[in-house]
Amino acid sequence: MTISWIIERLLVKPTEGTLTDVVITAHWRCNGSQESYSGTCYGSCSFQPPTGSFTPYNELTEQQVLDWCFANGVDQTAIEANVTAQIQNQINPPVVVLPLPWVPPVVVADPAIVADAPTV
Repeated sequence: MTISWIIERLLVKPTEGTLTDVVITAHWRCNGSQESYSGTCYGSCSFQPPTGSFTPYNELTEQQVLDWCFANGVDQTAIEANVTAQIQNQINPPVVVLPLPWVPPVVVADPAIVADAPTV
């Protein structure tokens, strides 16, 4: 199974005190896949104004922003478990629909071949 995290969008305040282009919210997605099955979880994480060190917007990396998300309440382990469960439930469905036992099955007859009528 493959699990990947991406940042899809950042909400930015143009100015925050003396700082410019300050990220206040990150929208993230966790994707998983195994063969033809897939699962996903989407969310967002908001941040307090930075104190101490500040990375200019154009120097941010996706991993840095993901790390901020994980440090601010995004439960990486739980979300990856959720995505994994989505995929496992597709492979081995926990609930299935069976035909009603009192309704006889529908039998579809093979199509009959009808000869074309002679043309006059």
